[in-house]
Amino acid sequence: MHVHHGARRSGATRVTLLTEGTYPHSHGGVSVWCDQLVTGMPDLGFDVIAVTGTGREPLVWDLPEHVARVVSVPMWGPAPDGRAPRGRSGRQLASAYEQFLTALLDPAAEGGFAAALYAMARAAADGALSPFLRGDKAIGVLTAVWNRPGLAVREARPTLHDAITATALLEHALRPLATPPPDTGVAHAVSGGVAVLPGLAALERHGVPLLLTEHGVYLRERYLGYRTAPYRWPVKAVVLGFFRLLAEETYRRAALITPGNRYNRLWEEQGGADPESIRTVYNGVDPGAFPPAGPEPDRPTLSWAGRVDPIKDLETLIRAFALVRGRLPDAALRLFGGTPRGGEAYRQRCEALAAELGHADAVTFEGRVEDIKDAYAAGNVVMLSSISEGFPFTLIEAMSCGRATVSTDVGGVREAVGDTGLVVPPRDPARMAAAALELLGDAERRRSMGEAARLRVIQQFTLRQTVDTFRSIYRELAALGGPGEVDRGPAAHRRGAGLCRCAAPPRWETPMSGGGFERERSDRIWTPESAEQPAQADVRTGSMAG
Repeated sequence: MHVHHGARRSGATRVTLLTEGTYPHSHGGVSVWCDQLVTGMPDLGFDVIAVTGTGREPLVWDLPEHVARVVSVPMWGPAPDGRAPRGRSGRQLASAYEQFLTALLDPAAEGGFAAALYAMARAAADGALSPFLRGDKAIGVLTAVWNRPGLAVREARPTLHDAITATALLEHALRPLATPPPDTGVAHAVSGGVAVLPGLAALERHGVPLLLTEHGVYLRERYLGYRTAPYRWPVKAVVLGFFRLLAEETYRRAALITPGNRYNRLWEEQGGADPESIRTVYNGVDPGAFPPAGPEPDRPTLSWAGRVDPIKDLETLIRAFALVRGRLPDAALRLFGGTPRGGEAYRQRCEALAAELGHADAVTFEGRVEDIKDAYAAGNVVMLSSISEGFPFTLIEAMSCGRATVSTDVGGVREAVGDTGLVVPPRDPARMAAAALELLGDAERRRSMGEAARLRVIQQFTLRQTVDTFRSIYRELAALGGPGEVDRGPAAHRRGAGLCRCAAPPRWETPMSGGGFERERSDRIWTPESAEQPAQADVRTGSMAG
């Protein structure tokens, strides 16, 4: 655990940001959002508890003086110090862990999850949980639980190797519980999942109100990732059961949930969140920092900005461009953004696809651009091809620059664009190409759409609106602080929708929201890739506009 100390501002409302794989150790859309909040509120005091990869990640943001402390919590670094408990304490922890696992695997026992989690949090605070989970006793407890008659997981014939794997994954996932939680102010989790754990501990121990902002839906991202993870079903059942019940507990206990779009709200309500505890707050940009982009390029050009990552689905974009070029042989596709560490193979695959389709000369990977506005100005039309987004900064930035856009109908994209751009289904090169050709062939329509897009940003999605809204929320929640004051309790769970118990994503899509579901995987630490290869689990970095 690494701690960075700054100056503590006395008398100010204190906010502890809870992050995972993002601010202040990497660039990306969510990091930009965190930086905007922090720098926009110099009148408040901030701390950060950041779940990282190895703990060796440098700070990549210049922190203002009112950020007093940054604690790095490595998920995949050296094992935490401490000793496994013995005697009565050891038996109590083993009993709590048995109750915890039973809740993950037996639908009839889910009510015991919270009590077991907080018992384990107390053990983690004493340095006992991680050593316990790295010992043979924990593996034995799991083996006994999932071999009970009547449990579905038993039918998959779990092996000792499955038990070792699942226990190791839980040990890593629960490491944030060992971090001293905030004891005052507001805990603001900027995603669901493991980043929330110190916030739940702070609420349970000190009555610190918990605020949750999901830019995407963490649970659904886990479901997606574990479809192809290299684990047998018993391991997936344990890990996904943990994330599912953690999501339910987070929704139940949060004083307020502030999704970045209405689509996420649907997931949160289905997950059992009280609708009255949900308040949508859109991401915002400074229109002055993203002025009209100016003249279009003479050559018909499609531009794209982001991280080179499978979640951005550049392969569909390249296939769509091949169709565009069949009609416009002079067309170009310019791709702006960094390739995250570990993503080199995906970029090579995209380059090979462009060559295979005969368009390597017209598809250029420009790398990171010093001024992201140049990426938007480079195209007649700005493209977004993602299979997954929350409320993407690249889109509203391009809109602020007055460029017409073609975007995939995922997450909050349709909410952002309105009628100022064209929206197409994800993973559909033909529809994407048709939309791009439609705009490339009509300069007047591009101009009017671009003007309307900038006006929409000014009216609805300004940074000032976002910052002012969160300042009010922080002060409102800080006034609730104190043991017992903000525990929403079972009443907030009265909808009781629950979450799917399977290893495939629950199908809660609506026609409005298409197939999108979560913010970029690259902003995460917890991924199947990192679980399989701990040495490569550092925070990925890429385009700041990702």
